[in-house]
Amino acid sequence: MCSAEPINCFPMLVNILSNTFLRLFNSTARIRIWSEPFHSTQNTEIESDVFFICLSYLLILAAGLPPHFAVSSMEDYKVKSM
Repeated sequence: MCSAEPINCFPMLVNILSNTFLRLFNSTARIRIWSEPFHSTQNTEIESDVFFICLSYLLILAAGLPPHFAVSSMEDYKVKSM
């Protein structure tokens, strides 16, 4: 009925129980569920754009951190905080 992953088993169990109760009360309605935890994009161009935006942001961040630490330690040296 369901796969071994716990994220899929609970919704399937709720669906089976709900449809069983609906049949007990002579209802013709059915409840359908689906589980898709992550939105999947079909357009690979969007995925590559997002990848390059994140990569460029991380590169800019990585380039700015070492000078920040260097300036901070120089200010500590000037003030003689140690």
